[in-house]
Amino acid sequence: MDRSITEVARLTGITSRTLRHYDRIGLLRPSRIGANGYRHYDEAALVRLQRVLLLRGLGVGLGEVARLLDQSTDAPAALRRHLDHLRRERSRLDRQIASVQTTIDTLDEGGTLMPETMFDGFDPTRYEEEVESRWGAPAAAAGSGWWSSMTPDARAAWQQRLATLNADWRAAAARALDPTGPEAQTLARRHVAWLATISGTPGASTHPGDTAQPDDASHPGAPAHPDLDYFRGLADLYVADDRFAANYGGPAGAAFVRDALRSYADTLA
Repeated sequence: MDRSITEVARLTGITSRTLRHYDRIGLLRPSRIGANGYRHYDEAALVRLQRVLLLRGLGVGLGEVARLLDQSTDAPAALRRHLDHLRRERSRLDRQIASVQTTIDTLDEGGTLMPETMFDGFDPTRYEEEVESRWGAPAAAAGSGWWSSMTPDARAAWQQRLATLNADWRAAAARALDPTGPEAQTLARRHVAWLATISGTPGASTHPGDTAQPDDASHPGAPAHPDLDYFRGLADLYVADDRFAANYGGPAGAAFVRDALRSYADTLA
């Protein structure tokens, strides 16, 4: 038994318009079209849609989703890989919840916070599979090795640096600054310098003299020289992926960050 486009939209939470768009671009064809013009989806189409939604949940673009699905036609094997990822993500969230609860309890009781427990579950290597799919296995391995080699104090400092940068972006967006103006461009410069510290990605610094200064107002960090296509694509991803947009206060804040970063990238070209 197949399902109508209306039923599929209700079951998945995505709109009929989106399903029709997926049909137009060849990502998800209906199994048949009824006499009334309604699209219908059989079991195979629904399995493909599930894989589409899983990949989109990882922030993968539609073009890349189509490539990955066409490249891996063994749906059960692909779904097993997705399931492994989801289980690891569930485990990470459970650890993160426990970590935050421990921090709250320690603060309430006036105890001493321990970085070894504060950041359990915040490991950036949770995105290893996504990094590998975007930039290849060497990038994923380099990023994992970079994080594993850091001491707990260094990891805590890195997390704090990122939190400060994101907070400054949100504040700048809330003030409705010009994304091409000097304040926004200073933030963009800091952002590039921060990206340069992350081994394995195309944004990692490979130029002598590039530094990773603390990104505060007095030490914005030396400008790095990332791959500009990567940099611009990442700026677009901040808007397209809700996970990233949330770091900047939502879509409007993410759009401000994107515009500032793209403007800064133009100065590096």
